[in-house]
Amino acid sequence: MSMNNVLVRKEGGAAWLTLNRPEAGNAVNPAMARELAEAARNVAEDPTIRCVVLTGAGRLFCVGGDVAAMAAAGSEAGPFLRDLADTLHGAIVTLTGMVKPLVVLVNGPAAGAGLSLGILGDVVLAARSAHFTAAYTGVGLSPDGGMSWLLPRLVGLRRAQAIILTNERIGAEQAERIGMVTHMVEDADLPSEAEAVVARLIAAPTAALGAARRLLIDGATASLRDHLDHEARTIAHAGAQAEAREGIVAFIERRKPDFEGA
Repeated sequence: MSMNNVLVRKEGGAAWLTLNRPEAGNAVNPAMARELAEAARNVAEDPTIRCVVLTGAGRLFCVGGDVAAMAAAGSEAGPFLRDLADTLHGAIVTLTGMVKPLVVLVNGPAAGAGLSLGILGDVVLAARSAHFTAAYTGVGLSPDGGMSWLLPRLVGLRRAQAIILTNERIGAEQAERIGMVTHMVEDADLPSEAEAVVARLIAAPTAALGAARRLLIDGATASLRDHLDHEARTIAHAGAQAEAREGIVAFIERRKPDFEGA
């Protein structure tokens, strides 16, 4: 599949996915949604990739869905939006369900589905120039991209209500303070901070990180008893893998574990 709207770069165990419609603020149209879903499947299935990074090209991270394309759909806007959302959601399911960790670099303003994608990562770094706006109700729409599921879990229901229902703009510094993003960094420092985080995750035990990702997501809706059973099964499975054997032996031998070799 030819990729024009989403650039894919694989380097040193990491895959960098870049939303690439800078002239349109990286607005998500059907072509971008399809390419993101395909790119997500590709990197999720690639055994050489240990960490995935998502960011945007140009000055903006992502302004959300392509409103011009919605307008062009006219009376077919309902089916158009259903198809667009389903395609984008396929990409999100892959990115959140894969074993390898996801790092999101919010290099500039994020709105609508851009906010949804912007808060999706296990680690989210936001440039100081970034800000976040739900934006949906401003054009008479409701959220997609998982925003109404994830945002309350990050910032609490009351804050999420204000962000989504009143279109409150959240700056990068505030986003860090309320837990929407992991860290705010100066714009010029975003590349170096990203490289440091990615290097740390590449060196980590990928299978164990994947198991932890699943536990954290499942724990949001499971009962404590069921989740304890899930934890027990998961740690037993992890303990039987090469990563755990390497980690345990390295601890006993007082050396740094080589999880990439494992």
